Amino acid sequence: MLVSNNWQDYKILKTSKGMKLESWKDILLLRPDPVITWDLGDFSKYKINAIYHRSNTGGGHWENKLKTPENWIINYKDLKFLIKEMGFKHTGIFPEQACNWDYAMNKIKESNREIKVLNLFAYTGGATVACLKAGAKVTHVDSSKGMIEWAKENVKLNNLEDKPVRYLVDDVIKFVKREIRRGNKYDAIIMDPPSYGRGANGEVWSLENDLENLIKLCKEILDDNFLFFIINTYSTNLPNVSLENILKINFKDKKILVDDLCLPIENSNLYLSCGITGRVENE
Repeated sequence: MLVSNNWQDYKILKTSKGMKLESWKDILLLRPDPVITWDLGDFSKYKINAIYHRSNTGGGHWENKLKTPENWIINYKDLKFLIKEMGFKHTGIFPEQACNWDYAMNKIKESNREIKVLNLFAYTGGATVACLKAGAKVTHVDSSKGMIEWAKENVKLNNLEDKPVRYLVDDVIKFVKREIRRGNKYDAIIMDPPSYGRGANGEVWSLENDLENLIKLCKEILDDNFLFFIINTYSTNLPNVSLENILKINFKDKKILVDDLCLPIENSNLYLSCGITGRVENE
């Protein structure tokens, strides 16, 4: 497993019966997580700021038990990120991705050359910030204008707004196909495709149906001497071995790693699995 264990402003304090209690700097949030199938008692001793309640009809809502700021900032090493209570339990950052940020930053710095990174399904720009900080040029693509604006805030928060970054509100597959026609190449690609989604113009995305096709398309815009390719998935319908098989088929003779992304649980020897990551790099 790959563990993001270098956080100071973020901690999982306790997990029990489908819920996780997290400390986001000084703010305690209780959120559901279906992989938590064990019982370690209730959370009554904690002063929780907000709880996310799922709805039986889909979605859910936040219940603020204590005063919670509209937004606040957390740090990961020398990176800063804006946090908010969002719909469908999110906060704007996936802390388990920190080990991928570290990996990407190290690879970029060690390359000793100009690196062009393409960040697809780029969300609020965690990977964008990390790659810019390491000295790369970044193209940031997401179908949500709101997420693009949030990413810009994160880039500005890190004083990186003058670095070479371009933001595109676009359907990922359509964008990649245009890049193929243009003959553009990238040294690294990072993507966090959802299980299901709709593009800016109503395009439907399904992970099971569309993932391998997207990977094949992305191969066409990877430079022959590419640095890395990272794909993350949070779908329970795509096990590790399936992702590994897809990468082995499409990246023959390359170094491939597929593993669980995990976070440590405080004061225990337990870890929480938070998704799967696949990494491909040239030997």
